[in-house]
Amino acid sequence: MGLLVSILPVALFLVFLFLLDSFKLVLKRIIFFSLLWGALSAGMAYYTNTFLFQQLNINFETGSRYLSPFVEEFIKAMFVLLLISQKRVGFMIDAAIYGFAIGSGFSLVENIIYFKTLADNNLLIWIIRGFGTSFMHGGCTALFSAIYIGGKSRNASVIANAFLSFLAAYIIHSLFNHFYIDPIIQTLGIVVVLPTVFILIFNYNEKQLQNWLEIEFNSEIELLNMMNKGQFLSTRAGEYINSLKARFSGESILDMHCYIRVYLELSIKAKRNLMLKECGFPIIIENDIEDKLKELGQLRKQIGKIGELTLSPLIRMNYRDLWKLNSLKEDV
Repeated sequence: MGLLVSILPVALFLVFLFLLDSFKLVLKRIIFFSLLWGALSAGMAYYTNTFLFQQLNINFETGSRYLSPFVEEFIKAMFVLLLISQKRVGFMIDAAIYGFAIGSGFSLVENIIYFKTLADNNLLIWIIRGFGTSFMHGGCTALFSAIYIGGKSRNASVIANAFLSFLAAYIIHSLFNHFYIDPIIQTLGIVVVLPTVFILIFNYNEKQLQNWLEIEFNSEIELLNMMNKGQFLSTRAGEYINSLKARFSGESILDMHCYIRVYLELSIKAKRNLMLKECGFPIIIENDIEDKLKELGQLRKQIGKIGELTLSPLIRMNYRDLWKLNSLKEDV
């Protein structure tokens, strides 16, 4: 009974978060791998902590307050960094859900280890572990994920962004392990604060995503229509491209023109699918998506870094734009 009480709350909360994702940004298979990594990281952290405690001659109390939080948050964060490096995460909310899933997997294995080690049937201990420690593990990794992807979207320094994100997760984890506050009050605080924080993130994320879709979607459709009608040169974007003739060859200008067209087509389709998901409709998958993505990649190589920088006022290939295009691969 005690083990079930320590596992069930965090599992239900993860399901609750998944259901709140109105834009269906989160993929079930990545949640599964996040849970799996969390479970594996608990085992890795257990043996790493044991080894370091012995080698550094640190007692359990000191180690659990300062060293364990560092080791555990570092290992958990590795999978988040992998997902972001592969453009599998686009917004704060899907980053937070994957992060919470990693923490959930971690707490599941950790609670099993403690259950076998402690052999204590005191239900209060397992309630504290289920609602307090488990939520803390999920919350810390979710916090790291949300802060890191937020900085990534703003093109913040990778090193500084990763450091600040990790520092926030580490400080909260370390403070939790100090037990400055009565464990019961601390657990109640987490149960109240964490859902509130997630709801605030959801609301902020939804507004951000709506603005991103509405503003860019309309402007991209308008520009693509002008290109299809042969009126591209009458637009500001067309005037800008025309002004580059003195600096680039005719072939390069043509490649840039094609690059803009293919990018707009793919970008519009990616946003369209997001809107369909939000409304509960099946997404539309064209047979030529993979070919278009390959064509865009080839055109990107042909215009080179200089050409890409030159087009940055028109097309900004920042992290979220790359994620948007990568989402089309996930849909295929």
